[in-house]
Amino acid sequence: MPVDTKRIRGPEESQSPLLFLSPDKVPEATSRKGVRGNGDVRPVFARCGLISQAKGSAYLEAGNTKIICSVYGPKEIERKDDTDMKTGRLVCDFRLAPFSCVKRGAWIQGSEERDLTAALLESLQPGVCLHKYPRSQIEVNVMVLENDGSVLAHAVTCASMALADGGIEMYDVVLGCTLRQNGDSCLVDPSYTEECGNWQAGYGENQGCVTVSLLPNLNQVSGLNAEGEMREETLTDAVRTCMDGCHKLYPVVQQALIRAVKRKAPPPEK
Repeated sequence: MPVDTKRIRGPEESQSPLLFLSPDKVPEATSRKGVRGNGDVRPVFARCGLISQAKGSAYLEAGNTKIICSVYGPKEIERKDDTDMKTGRLVCDFRLAPFSCVKRGAWIQGSEERDLTAALLESLQPGVCLHKYPRSQIEVNVMVLENDGSVLAHAVTCASMALADGGIEMYDVVLGCTLRQNGDSCLVDPSYTEECGNWQAGYGENQGCVTVSLLPNLNQVSGLNAEGEMREETLTDAVRTCMDGCHKLYPVVQQALIRAVKRKAPPPEK
């Protein structure tokens, strides 16, 4: 399934084209309910360098899921007893905006956000060269502005872009992809309705949700989160499908980072 990258110039952003990731063509609507196949993904828009006060930042849209991330540091570790002479520390904070979900939440971090924070840290840490920043910490702040499914996968991608935009040394960018398994059928990059659906009452046999974080150049999995009940061969196929989805997302991330570097580069001498 080839990647078709198309550029569309919006009225407010003539210099930064939208990049869509689609197997055949750019969909006319962001919702794919009832019109897509199992391998279809939602259109993706990514841009770096939106927050001037941060060392690095990125914004990502996947359908109606909207995420912004900022990176600060490296800076001195606040708690001296945590100081490591040989390596640095990565600190993550994952937040769901109160208005991002169907049911309005609170600004206080809940258990779901703490679980997402731990999963985000686990996925990003293998990709960052922390040994280059001894006695320092790098802070990654993720804010979900609209939750329409697959938030962990897209948060991993957005945070990785922000780290790269901030000039943090990395072994590779980290990309995320989510798959929903429903019996013998699967759905890549599900929306919130597709991700939950009729599972709110509980998972059935061979049903679940898998999120994979991948270092595409090294082809190494840095994070794996699975929910539900799946057979061994089904889970193996789901991981492979998610890895394939990460590789298809890679050109979009590359283009966003290239544009960010060009904007930061000094003008050529006349």
